[in-house]
Amino acid sequence: MKCLILAAGRGTRISRYLGGAPKCTVDIAGVPLIRRTVQALNREGVHDIALCVGYQQESIRQALEGLQVQYFFNPFYDVTNSIASCWFARDFLTGDDLMVMNGDVFLEDALLSRIMAEKRSPVMFADPSRREEADYKFFYPNGLLEKYGKELTGDDITGEYVGVAKFHKDEMPAFRNHLEEMIMESRHSVWWENVLYENLDRRP
Repeated sequence: MKCLILAAGRGTRISRYLGGAPKCTVDIAGVPLIRRTVQALNREGVHDIALCVGYQQESIRQALEGLQVQYFFNPFYDVTNSIASCWFARDFLTGDDLMVMNGDVFLEDALLSRIMAEKRSPVMFADPSRREEADYKFFYPNGLLEKYGKELTGDDITGEYVGVAKFHKDEMPAFRNHLEEMIMESRHSVWWENVLYENLDRRP
């Protein structure tokens, strides 16, 4: 298992409360969030970890000093969305099962263990305890994603997407191919998850 963490964005809604610091460097009990995440992954046996950085990358590198990670840089972080960050890290998207997560996600160790144990693929993880108040909403009756978006309401909400997904290595070629297609079509203003949504729609 390997993990790609997307941490290039400015995160203006939150970073303004952090003095402009990247949101993934917020202090959690004396430890930067991103450092805590990498250490938790290491405890689960995940050591092949990459970050896509952009905004204030030096702060993120400093927060991870002494830990074994590799970096990909998105120089256009201020005019693109996370799909572009994923594309800059495309060489990492091969060779093993993969977890992709947003850098500002806080995962308790017990939850990370459950994510690691999940055998289905591809899987996008959601919190069923948050519905109407959720930011990005999923509707997944019987565990299969049918609807997604901020505009979902009422019975069309099963839970809140938490910003973590997992893929079996056999899923990666199709994912990379469609990622490449979308970038070549200049669709660099959407989220990386749109690659997965559209890949699923293409399945027979």
